[in-house]
Amino acid sequence: MSPSTPEPDPSPARWDVAAEAVAVKIRWFGLVVGYLYANVVTDADAVPLTVLLGLGTVFTAFDTYHSWRGRVFLGGSPLLVSALEAAYIALLCHLDGGPDSPFRHYSVLAVVCAAIRYSPAVTGWTCAVNCVGYAVLYAAVPVYGTRITTLLFTLIVLGWVAWAAVSLVRLLRHVGDELAQVNARLEERIAERSRQLQESQAQVLHQEKMAAFGLLAAGIAHEVGNPLTAVSTIVQMLERRDLDDHTRDRLGLVTTQLTRIQGTLRELVAFSRPASDTRGRCSLREVVDEALGIAKYYKGVKGREVRSEVPADLPPLVGVRDQLVQVFFNLVLNAVDATGKGGRVVIAAGHDAGKLIATVTDDGHGIDPAHREQLFRPYFTTKSHGTGLGLFVTRKLVDAHGGTVACESRPGEGTTFRLVFPALVQSPGTAVPGLSEVMT
Repeated sequence: MSPSTPEPDPSPARWDVAAEAVAVKIRWFGLVVGYLYANVVTDADAVPLTVLLGLGTVFTAFDTYHSWRGRVFLGGSPLLVSALEAAYIALLCHLDGGPDSPFRHYSVLAVVCAAIRYSPAVTGWTCAVNCVGYAVLYAAVPVYGTRITTLLFTLIVLGWVAWAAVSLVRLLRHVGDELAQVNARLEERIAERSRQLQESQAQVLHQEKMAAFGLLAAGIAHEVGNPLTAVSTIVQMLERRDLDDHTRDRLGLVTTQLTRIQGTLRELVAFSRPASDTRGRCSLREVVDEALGIAKYYKGVKGREVRSEVPADLPPLVGVRDQLVQVFFNLVLNAVDATGKGGRVVIAAGHDAGKLIATVTDDGHGIDPAHREQLFRPYFTTKSHGTGLGLFVTRKLVDAHGGTVACESRPGEGTTFRLVFPALVQSPGTAVPGLSEVMT
């Protein structure tokens, strides 16, 4: 960058706000010292010096106001400001008696402020114009009697201050950038750890809820099972007696209903048993059937059509059966909640390129696009009775099985959850239905 080219973005947004405040304080410090010197120390006429310092005060006041708003006064024209400052300092020195005036040290303050606010090129320009201004002042009026050594020493000091200020500010900016990067990385790690902690807490909460539900289901099955066994025994004893046809038919109906209740209790006991984490070959059809067998007791299923279109001869997958049942159970309950009376929920599956693809589709109200990114986050729910753990746990379980889960939804048209699992390789000659057969 040439000295005649201003910095592209002189805004203090590129630099620390505290450093910008330092530049403003440097200006005010110089003005206060200047007022004291002009009115107490110097033998020169204080009136013109005070008036000129007043102009500097006005400029600094505007600079302070813009600094409070996060900007630099005349920040788009730093070279012009440097030239005006050099002329201003030369004029102060002229009114105070010449190049020996203490006001010449304002040039040092101008160079330091430029180094804080602008690029090294602008700082070099500021140093140069102040050196030129001081040299012109020295050469224009020889009657001052200032020695040449004063001129040379002042120019050397200005050059040295410019180099030192640029080097120091560059070092501070580099350290600031490094600290900002470290802070950003630290914030990312904290956010990641917080997310992991939240997910771990969600998983523990879900496991505790499932354990409590399993314990409750086992207790209910036990309490209902004992009197049910007694009733069943009495019915069997009555059936052995010589009964009329009407009574025998009625006892047959009772036996049928008792068998139905016993089947329900067996399902409750199976659902309440401790979850296994043993991996094995699983039939997707059997997994879906078990999930639907549990879901049918959910009150929302009544009045809705829930059916499975999963072929029985799909290749198996390797996984934890209980966890896979939990996946489809969660998705079916969500689909049921999303539909109204007369709604439809369909589970379909197929095989394609070594993958098992399953879909859970409903014709409900769909998902708001604004909620799409939060769908699988823990504790996020739009249902008044929801916990926000179902889809989060579903994604975790699917990921643990090397699969993926995705959602496609249009508000008012329904939702489809698409799950992809790796399938076991079938032996040559085994025919399995293609994906096209399932998706049509």
